[in-house]
Amino acid sequence: MKDQVAFETTAALDAELLASIRVEAMRESLERIGRFDLQRARERFLSGFSPAHTRYILVAGERVGFFVVRSDEGALLLEHLYIKPNHQGQGVGAAVLAEVFAQADRQACPVRVGALRESDSNRFYARHGFILVEQGEFDNYYVRPASEALGLSANQD
Repeated sequence: MKDQVAFETTAALDAELLASIRVEAMRESLERIGRFDLQRARERFLSGFSPAHTRYILVAGERVGFFVVRSDEGALLLEHLYIKPNHQGQGVGAAVLAEVFAQADRQACPVRVGALRESDSNRFYARHGFILVEQGEFDNYYVRPASEALGLSANQD
């Protein structure tokens, strides 16, 4: 699957489609804890949407999700990662993380992410080397430390 995954930039005109993908991907987790609100789910994404930081995830040319990465206080913040349910569990998310990790390793910085406490994404992030650092009322917060080997080699140049 990883070989078929590609990324594409987004534009301001994509906001509504991206919000719809977010709702589709999150609906089950939010319904499970009784917090699904269609309007709130859309508005929360749209209020902070930045095309410059957002990329579509494509599988065999089809848009199956998106992710948002921003620089934040010396780290990369994986602010959003949403994959349509029928494409989850197929290595797509791992391909996205490989892309984000490569960027973080080039910058020798950690990656931070938050996940809804009752979401299956918690196991996904833990499997990929994220460490739980904080628990909020509704979310868990994780960090993937900066790559030590790359940080050392960058300092030797």
